[in-house]
Amino acid sequence: MLRRVKEALQKEEKQKEANERNRQKSVKEEEKERRDLVLKSALGNENKGFALLQKMGYKSGQALGKSGEGIVEPIPLNIKTGRSGLGHEEFKKRKAEEKLENYRQKLHMKKQANEQAADQFRVRFKNKQEERKIEGDLRKSQRACQQLDMQKDIDVPKETWYWLEPEEEDKKDEEDKDDECTSSDLSVSEKLQLLTAYLREEHFYCIWCGTTYEDSEDLSSNCPGDSAADHD
Repeated sequence: MLRRVKEALQKEEKQKEANERNRQKSVKEEEKERRDLVLKSALGNENKGFALLQKMGYKSGQALGKSGEGIVEPIPLNIKTGRSGLGHEEFKKRKAEEKLENYRQKLHMKKQANEQAADQFRVRFKNKQEERKIEGDLRKSQRACQQLDMQKDIDVPKETWYWLEPEEEDKKDEEDKDDECTSSDLSVSEKLQLLTAYLREEHFYCIWCGTTYEDSEDLSSNCPGDSAADHD
């Protein structure tokens, strides 16, 4: 059984080889074979151009030129087999370069967008941290204001928001609510600025120094300033 399979395969292979030999070659194939044959064969004395070179002292295998620094082999012949125009390859090359440049520009724009988004995130994060710090300074100022006012027997704050609001308190009247709305129009930083100015003027106290000074002269002489930036 195995022998018959091998014989069938060999017979099929021989049939393919015979068909290939008997197949009539196309015009292009015949032209290519003749061209390759001519290009592979060296020029002989029957060639008039080669004969003239020999008369001028040229020998086969010798480089061209007076000093023998020229080429030895003939310039290769490149046959154009495609049907596209002469400038098609240059057009394809230019298109590929444009496509590559567009891709690089897209990558650059994407990188810039990512960097811009990262910068915006850092700015938002920094602003959020600053807001939290200001809110913390305001609560600290409110606690200090309440303690210092009560030490001077001041039972009612100058402004309702100067003191921390108790966790549980009775409902207020509509007028009190209107006052709260008015105070809420101020930003946290504005409230902090007003309250720290009150502490400095009324109690000679600086929340960033954490010190109550003897008088305004002592405060101005020993306190670095009236803002958190002055104490960094």
